[in-house]
Amino acid sequence: MEINDTYAAIATAMSPGSISIIRISGSHSFSIIQSIFRPKNQERFRQMESHTIHYGHILKKDGSVLDEVMVVLMKGPKTFTAEDTVEIDCHGGVLVTKNVLERVIEAGARPAQPGEFTKHAFLNGRIDLSQAEAVMDIIQAKNEYALSSSLQQLSGSVLTKINQMRDEMLDAIAFIEACLDDPEHLSIEGYTNRLWQKVLSMQNELDTMIQNAKDGILLKEGIKTVILGKPNAGKSSLMNLILGKERAIVTDIEGTTRDLLSEQIQIGGIGFEFVDTAGIHPTHDLVEKIGVQRSLEQANQADLILFVIDSSLPLDENDQEILSLIQDKKVILIYNKTDLPPMISIEEIKNTFSISNILEMSAKNGFGLENFKKLLLSLFANQNMKMNDEVVITNVRHKNALIQARNRLEDVKKSIENGISEDFLTIDLTDAYQYLGMITGQIIEDDVANRIFEKFCMGK
Repeated sequence: MEINDTYAAIATAMSPGSISIIRISGSHSFSIIQSIFRPKNQERFRQMESHTIHYGHILKKDGSVLDEVMVVLMKGPKTFTAEDTVEIDCHGGVLVTKNVLERVIEAGARPAQPGEFTKHAFLNGRIDLSQAEAVMDIIQAKNEYALSSSLQQLSGSVLTKINQMRDEMLDAIAFIEACLDDPEHLSIEGYTNRLWQKVLSMQNELDTMIQNAKDGILLKEGIKTVILGKPNAGKSSLMNLILGKERAIVTDIEGTTRDLLSEQIQIGGIGFEFVDTAGIHPTHDLVEKIGVQRSLEQANQADLILFVIDSSLPLDENDQEILSLIQDKKVILIYNKTDLPPMISIEEIKNTFSISNILEMSAKNGFGLENFKKLLLSLFANQNMKMNDEVVITNVRHKNALIQARNRLEDVKKSIENGISEDFLTIDLTDAYQYLGMITGQIIEDDVANRIFEKFCMGK
């Protein structure tokens, strides 16, 4: 692809609104707009000064008016793509927006590919790859944490941290190679001891970033919270209480919920995906069996389990079966239906289940909801606040590259321990250096870049 050709796309959502924006970028942007735009102030427009706004009309090929618009002129390199860029603010109707874009394309631009504006910003050195991915993460942010972490990455926090470590690796590689090339003037004696300490320090930094990435990815994507319990324990009522609306059907009939029901909400700026499931119990009903199986599958994928106990009934084998399924999960036990006379006490629950997080609630009248929200935030928001002062990785690709770099540094340490020649140390150091470069795009394969940008929306 020629990175200096001219491309255009609609940059706003394709739905009726007050205005729409058509973005044009590339070397012929200004000549294209000159050919289709009649400004109110012809003389001022001819000067083509950068970062100016002009009122006028987009004209059809026959010279008649297509739409009344505002045109923004921006000369590269002080633009998002570092290329000459024009934005047309037209009326927000779907039809008129399409017609203006078609007129731009008719005048010489080509339709942009998904993510092409951001891709050109990366190719032209305007942003690094981690910042490019942060752009899409901002657009797709599901909660306040995802948005704030993406904005932090867009500001270059990841690039700065990665470049610091890459510089240290490059210094070590350069010193070893210089010593080997000129042993008369440079001595490598004792350097492996200093290198060991450097590698250990870098590993510690990488370990912190990798550990934070686990929490960062979880909080970015939203915490999958699965509600489990035997039939009629109050799972659907709890779901409705948490959501603040009647989302799930609630009846006194066992087995009302037969399929999964999921909804995403924010609590304290953190995203949660709550999944209501079919009651777990033996059944001969084919549809119920499928529902129970899906409940079990969701339990395996959950980040958090809400285990709902009906306090108005004695514990039975269904409760015990659920307990056996969630031994290795993060669990909150909901002691539900406290509005009814209890058949089992909190003390019995504590003696029966080795679960530390137990809440008394009534999904029917809302008792315990505020304590429930506080407990959720205590389990996850503390991680959020802890990581605010750190560079937080929220991208799986970045995390995998960090792990590979860390492994190569471990190979360097093993080589030092085994007394392997210094020239071999540079091989693993170079590999670590390259893995970190893959995060920021300083070392990148075309197919990886294409896969990243094809996930972007059109016009961005």
